[in-house]
Amino acid sequence: MPARRGEKLREHILWTAKDVFLEAGFERTSMDVVAQRAETSKRSLYAHFPSKDALFSGVVSLVRELYLDRLGSPEDYVTEERADPADALVRYCGRLLQLLLWSSSLRTLRMGIAEAERVPEISSGYYEAVFEAPMARIGAYACRAWNLTQEEAREVAEILVGRAVFPDLVQGLLGVREPIAERPDEATLAADVDLDRIAASVRRLVPDAPAS
Repeated sequence: MPARRGEKLREHILWTAKDVFLEAGFERTSMDVVAQRAETSKRSLYAHFPSKDALFSGVVSLVRELYLDRLGSPEDYVTEERADPADALVRYCGRLLQLLLWSSSLRTLRMGIAEAERVPEISSGYYEAVFEAPMARIGAYACRAWNLTQEEAREVAEILVGRAVFPDLVQGLLGVREPIAERPDEATLAADVDLDRIAASVRRLVPDAPAS
Protein backbone atom coordinates (compact mmCIF):
# COMPACT_ATOMS: atom_id res chain seq x y z
CA MET A 1 0.00 0.00 0.00
CA PRO A 2 1.45 3.42 -0.94
CA ALA A 3 2.47 5.69 1.92
CA ARG A 4 -0.14 8.23 2.99
CA ARG A 5 0.82 11.85 2.50
CA GLY A 6 -0.63 15.31 2.98
CA GLU A 7 -4.33 15.51 3.76
CA LYS A 8 -4.82 11.74 3.59
CA LEU A 9 -2.17 11.24 6.27
CA ARG A 10 -3.68 13.98 8.42
CA GLU A 11 -7.12 12.38 8.20
CA HIS A 12 -5.69 8.95 8.99
CA ILE A 13 -3.90 10.35 12.05
CA LEU A 14 -7.13 11.96 13.29
CA TRP A 15 -9.13 8.73 12.97
CA THR A 16 -6.37 6.81 14.75
CA ALA A 17 -6.01 9.44 17.48
CA LYS A 18 -9.78 9.42 18.05
CA ASP A 19 -9.63 5.72 18.94
CA VAL A 20 -6.56 6.20 21.15
CA PHE A 21 -8.08 9.14 23.05
CA LEU A 22 -11.32 7.23 23.62
CA GLU A 23 -9.45 4.14 24.81
CA ALA A 24 -6.91 5.84 27.08
CA GLY A 25 -8.27 9.32 27.85
CA PHE A 26 -6.41 12.57 27.28
CA GLU A 27 -3.82 12.30 30.05
CA ARG A 28 -2.73 8.74 29.24
CA THR A 29 -2.59 9.29 25.48
CA SER A 30 0.93 9.91 24.18
CA MET A 31 2.07 11.17 20.82
CA ASP A 32 4.38 8.14 20.62
CA VAL A 33 1.43 5.76 20.80
CA VAL A 34 -0.57 7.74 18.24
CA ALA A 35 2.36 7.74 15.81
CA GLN A 36 2.88 4.01 16.31
CA ARG A 37 -0.80 3.17 15.85
CA ALA A 38 -1.03 5.43 12.79
CA GLU A 39 2.08 3.75 11.35
CA THR A 40 3.81 7.05 10.78
CA SER A 41 6.85 8.81 12.20
CA LYS A 42 6.71 11.26 15.11
CA ARG A 43 8.19 13.84 12.75
CA SER A 44 5.22 13.44 10.39
CA LEU A 45 2.78 13.50 13.31
CA TYR A 46 4.23 16.74 14.69
CA ALA A 47 4.28 18.27 11.22
CA HIS A 48 0.48 18.01 11.16
CA PHE A 49 -0.18 18.48 14.88
CA PRO A 50 2.53 20.38 16.80
CA SER A 51 1.16 19.38 20.22
CA LYS A 52 -1.19 16.93 21.90
CA ASP A 53 -3.64 19.79 22.47
CA ALA A 54 -3.65 20.52 18.73
CA LEU A 55 -4.24 16.84 18.01
CA PHE A 56 -7.07 16.70 20.57
CA SER A 57 -8.64 19.80 19.03
CA GLY A 58 -8.53 18.16 15.60
CA VAL A 59 -10.15 15.00 16.97
CA VAL A 60 -12.94 16.98 18.63
CA SER A 61 -13.59 18.81 15.34
CA LEU A 62 -13.77 15.47 13.54
CA VAL A 63 -16.20 14.06 16.10
CA ARG A 64 -18.38 17.18 15.87
CA GLU A 65 -18.62 16.87 12.09
CA LEU A 66 -19.46 13.17 12.26
CA TYR A 67 -22.08 13.77 14.94
CA LEU A 68 -23.86 16.58 13.09
CA ASP A 69 -23.74 14.65 9.82
CA ARG A 70 -25.33 11.59 11.44
CA LEU A 71 -27.95 13.72 13.20
CA GLY A 72 -28.94 15.79 10.17
CA SER A 73 -31.86 18.24 10.34
CA PRO A 74 -35.53 17.74 11.27
CA GLU A 75 -36.46 17.89 7.57
CA ASP A 76 -34.44 14.71 7.02
CA TYR A 77 -36.99 12.82 9.14
CA VAL A 78 -39.98 13.78 6.98
CA THR A 79 -40.89 10.91 4.65
CA GLU A 80 -43.90 9.91 2.57
CA GLU A 81 -44.90 7.48 5.29
CA ARG A 82 -44.22 10.01 8.06
CA ALA A 83 -45.23 13.37 6.63
CA ASP A 84 -46.39 14.92 9.93
CA PRO A 85 -43.89 17.68 10.85
CA ALA A 86 -44.44 17.01 14.56
CA ASP A 87 -43.54 13.35 14.08
CA ALA A 88 -40.36 14.37 12.27
CA LEU A 89 -39.46 16.62 15.18
CA VAL A 90 -40.06 13.78 17.66
CA ARG A 91 -37.79 11.46 15.71
CA TYR A 92 -35.11 14.14 15.33
CA CYS A 93 -35.03 14.72 19.10
CA GLY A 94 -35.02 10.98 19.65
CA ARG A 95 -32.10 10.57 17.28
CA LEU A 96 -30.26 13.33 19.16
CA LEU A 97 -30.60 11.38 22.40
CA GLN A 98 -29.81 8.07 20.72
CA LEU A 99 -26.51 9.39 19.36
CA LEU A 100 -25.57 10.92 22.71
CA LEU A 101 -26.18 7.61 24.52
CA TRP A 102 -23.75 5.79 22.25
CA SER A 103 -20.77 4.61 24.31
CA SER A 104 -18.34 6.46 22.03
CA SER A 105 -20.27 9.73 22.47
CA LEU A 106 -20.42 9.34 26.24
CA ARG A 107 -16.67 8.76 26.45
CA THR A 108 -16.04 11.82 24.29
CA LEU A 109 -18.36 13.94 26.44
CA ARG A 110 -16.65 12.78 29.62
CA MET A 111 -13.27 13.63 28.14
CA GLY A 112 -14.49 17.07 27.07
CA ILE A 113 -15.84 17.73 30.56
CA ALA A 114 -12.57 16.59 32.15
CA GLU A 115 -10.53 18.93 29.92
CA ALA A 116 -12.98 21.88 29.96
CA GLU A 117 -11.04 23.94 32.48
CA ARG A 118 -7.71 23.45 30.71
CA VAL A 119 -8.92 23.88 27.11
CA PRO A 120 -12.31 25.62 27.34
CA GLU A 121 -12.35 26.57 23.66
CA ILE A 122 -12.32 22.90 22.65
CA SER A 123 -15.08 21.91 25.06
CA SER A 124 -17.20 24.91 24.10
CA GLY A 125 -16.88 23.92 20.45
CA TYR A 126 -18.14 20.44 21.25
CA TYR A 127 -21.02 21.93 23.27
CA GLU A 128 -21.94 24.03 20.25
CA ALA A 129 -22.16 20.93 18.07
CA VAL A 130 -23.98 18.74 20.59
CA PHE A 131 -26.53 21.27 21.84
CA GLU A 132 -26.44 24.66 20.13
CA ALA A 133 -26.47 23.42 16.52
CA PRO A 134 -29.40 21.02 17.11
CA MET A 135 -31.35 23.77 18.89
CA ALA A 136 -30.71 26.12 15.97
CA ARG A 137 -31.92 23.47 13.52
CA ILE A 138 -35.03 22.77 15.59
CA GLY A 139 -35.75 26.50 15.85
CA ALA A 140 -35.43 27.06 12.11
CA TYR A 141 -37.64 24.04 11.44
CA ALA A 142 -40.30 25.23 13.91
CA CYS A 143 -40.36 28.66 12.26
CA ARG A 144 -41.05 27.09 8.87
CA ALA A 145 -43.38 24.30 9.98
CA TRP A 146 -45.60 26.27 12.39
CA ASN A 147 -44.90 29.88 11.47
CA LEU A 148 -43.47 30.64 14.92
CA THR A 149 -41.44 33.74 15.63
CA GLN A 150 -37.72 33.27 16.17
CA GLU A 151 -38.17 33.88 19.89
CA GLU A 152 -40.98 31.33 20.13
CA ALA A 153 -39.05 28.80 18.09
CA ARG A 154 -35.91 29.22 20.20
CA GLU A 155 -37.92 28.63 23.37
CA VAL A 156 -39.47 25.50 21.86
CA ALA A 157 -36.02 24.25 20.83
CA GLU A 158 -34.47 24.81 24.26
CA ILE A 159 -37.32 23.08 26.09
CA LEU A 160 -37.43 20.16 23.66
CA VAL A 161 -33.70 19.46 23.76
CA GLY A 162 -33.72 19.68 27.54
CA ARG A 163 -36.64 17.30 27.88
CA ALA A 164 -35.27 14.95 25.24
CA VAL A 165 -31.85 14.45 26.81
CA PHE A 166 -32.73 14.66 30.53
CA PRO A 167 -32.41 12.52 32.59
CA ASP A 168 -31.10 9.86 30.18
CA LEU A 169 -27.90 11.67 29.19
CA VAL A 170 -26.96 12.42 32.80
CA GLN A 171 -27.64 8.80 33.70
CA GLY A 172 -25.42 7.68 30.82
CA LEU A 173 -22.59 10.01 31.80
CA LEU A 174 -22.69 8.79 35.41
CA GLY A 175 -22.91 5.14 34.44
CA VAL A 176 -26.40 4.74 35.88
CA ARG A 177 -27.77 3.77 32.48
CA GLU A 178 -26.23 1.24 30.12
CA PRO A 179 -24.82 2.96 27.01
CA ILE A 180 -25.68 1.92 23.48
CA ALA A 181 -22.73 -0.31 22.63
CA GLU A 182 -22.79 -0.25 18.82
CA ARG A 183 -23.09 2.83 16.61
CA PRO A 184 -26.81 3.69 16.81
CA ASP A 185 -28.93 2.88 13.79
CA GLU A 186 -32.05 4.88 12.96
CA ALA A 187 -33.86 1.57 12.47
CA THR A 188 -33.57 0.86 16.22
CA LEU A 189 -34.54 4.37 17.34
CA ALA A 190 -37.86 3.36 18.95
CA ALA A 191 -36.15 0.56 20.89
CA ASP A 192 -33.25 2.72 22.09
CA VAL A 193 -35.14 5.79 23.38
CA ASP A 194 -38.60 6.65 24.73
CA LEU A 195 -40.18 8.40 21.75
CA ASP A 196 -43.58 8.60 23.50
CA ARG A 197 -42.11 10.83 26.19
CA ILE A 198 -40.61 13.14 23.59
CA ALA A 199 -43.86 13.13 21.60
CA ALA A 200 -45.79 14.29 24.67
CA SER A 201 -43.47 17.29 24.96
CA VAL A 202 -43.77 18.10 21.25
CA ARG A 203 -47.58 17.99 21.41
CA ARG A 204 -47.58 20.45 24.30
CA LEU A 205 -45.18 22.87 22.61
CA VAL A 206 -46.21 23.16 18.96
CA PRO A 207 -49.55 24.02 17.34
CA ASP A 208 -51.85 21.21 16.19
CA ALA A 209 -51.57 22.17 12.53
CA PRO A 210 -48.49 23.09 10.50
CA ALA A 211 -48.18 26.44 8.77
CA SER A 212 -49.89 26.59 5.38
